[in-house]
Amino acid sequence: MNTSVIINELKFKAIRSSGSGGQHVNKVSSKIELTLDIMTSTGFTDDERLRLNQKLSSRLTKSGVLVLQCDDSRSQHRNKELVIKRLLDILKASLHIPKKRKRTKPSKGAIKKRLDNKQKHSLKKANRKKPSL
Repeated sequence: MNTSVIINELKFKAIRSSGSGGQHVNKVSSKIELTLDIMTSTGFTDDERLRLNQKLSSRLTKSGVLVLQCDDSRSQHRNKELVIKRLLDILKASLHIPKKRKRTKPSKGAIKKRLDNKQKHSLKKANRKKPSL
């Protein structure tokens, strides 16, 4: 993933935001909508594109475009920074490949401890019975 290329390919659109700001909110477009076309982006390899398509399938439009919005701040510039950061976090998380789990056997000490506990539990139950005469 080449972040500088991806950031250059981003498209931004300013929209009127809801929320705090009083009468000022009706005059200013502080909400930012970011779009990134993952399928045509040159910042990703083919494998990364496939992985992103699978991982972000619920967030992508039918044409493979990722759309994010931010209206957390009353400042357009701050919202732009926040949405870029959010995008990079999403991309990094979806491109992360978890390590495969190696199956291991329980240690001899762990096996012995488990069997000892089973034996103690069994004796406790057996001692509750009435003695046979």
